[in-house]
Order: sequence, then structure tokens, then C-alpha cells
Amino acid sequence: MTTGTGGMLAAELERLATDAGRRLEDAPADEILRWAAQTFGDRFCVLSSMGDAVVASLAAKAKPGVDVVFLDTGYHFAETIGMRDAVAAVYDVNVVTATPAITVAEQDSAYGKDMFDRDPERCCAIRKVAPMEAALVHYDSWATGVRRDESPTRANTPVVAWDARRRKVKVNPIARWTQGQVDAYIAENHILVSPLIDDGYLSIGCWPCTEKVALGADARSGRWAGKSKTECGINT
Repeated sequence: MTTGTGGMLAAELERLATDAGRRLEDAPADEILRWAAQTFGDRFCVLSSMGDAVVASLAAKAKPGVDVVFLDTGYHFAETIGMRDAVAAVYDVNVVTATPAITVAEQDSAYGKDMFDRDPERCCAIRKVAPMEAALVHYDSWATGVRRDESPTRANTPVVAWDARRRKVKVNPIARWTQGQVDAYIAENHILVSPLIDDGYLSIGCWPCTEKVALGADARSGRWAGKSKTECGINT
């Protein structure tokens, strides 16, 4: 029998995810996060790209002191690092910074300069996916800010799902939210937002692979513009 990283049977984690996905489909985000916090305790975290603090703020209410994992790829905008530090200072969370096994300079030396342009899949695998999976060893469940209205590739995102590859429960508490609901929550609760958003960067990743979004285009269109790539691999 296989087990989750915390010793819980993978079959039990999958059952929990499947049941919760059905039962919580129409539940508000705070209820979904309370379920995750109560079910997994310290084996639950939030994964944040620090574009805004919406999910971090919601999770802090459900589980004060919750771990918020941030992947420092070495290619982030200065504003993103500033957001990470601000989130750590303002909210009742414990920000955990995960880093790749090799620095950007070491990657350039080993594989050639600017891999992000020549082979973005491999670059993301080294600088995002591998460190994320290493960080998630300490958890059985994690939350993201993925929403269905962000792009066609995310249109069927469940609020709770079983990630068979990682054998963990993935929670998407604001999957059903529209951009209007996000904006309203931010305004009503004075939530921290990256200054890059006001500059037109509606989905923020590493600076070499992030562009401003054209008026009326989906938020994810500024990521890997001009390439067939649409996801870094974290949420797939």
C-alpha cells in the first residue's frame, strides 16, 4: 500500500479529495479552507506566486500561522520579492521560501545561458517544479489561487482534487471566483496586491517569461507569449 508523505494512506487521501470535491463544489472559499485546515492541520500549506495575498489572507483566517510556500526561482521581479516580504509582515502566516537546487549562474554554466528562452519547459522543471515538489514533501495538501476564468486551460479546475502524480490533495478555494469577485474582495478587505498588476502584468511569473496583458485578453496570455507553453507544470 502506498502512503501520503505524512503517513496517511494515499487511497484515503484520494477518497478525502474526491468526496470533498463533490461536497464543497458550491461552498464559499473560507469553508473550503476551513475543511482543509481541520483535515490536514500542519500538513496543509498555501502555494503563492505573490501576485496578491487573496488566498494567503483567507487561509490565515482558517488556520492562523499557516505555511505559505513561495518559490524563489532567481528570476523574479523585484516587486515580487517585495510582496513576499510584505505578506510575511502583514498577515498571520509563516512564509517559507523554497529555492532550486542550483543557482541561475550554475544553470547557465551547466546548460547554457538563457534556458528560459531556448527550453522553457526544462527551465520551469528545474527552477519551479522540482523545488515545489521538494517543499511539498512536508505536506499532504496545498492550496492555490487558480481560477476557472483565468484561461481556457483552467476552465474545469475543481475546488478540491486528488493529484495522483504527487499523491497529495490540491485545494483551489477561489476556483469559482470571477475577476470581479477577486477585485471586490481585495477592495473590501484592503488586501495586498503586487504593483505589477496595475502596470498590466495580470499573471506574474519570472520576469523573462512575463509580459503585460493586452486589453480584453485572458490573464494568462502574458505568460510565455509567442510560445505554445501555457503552464509551468506546478498546476498540471
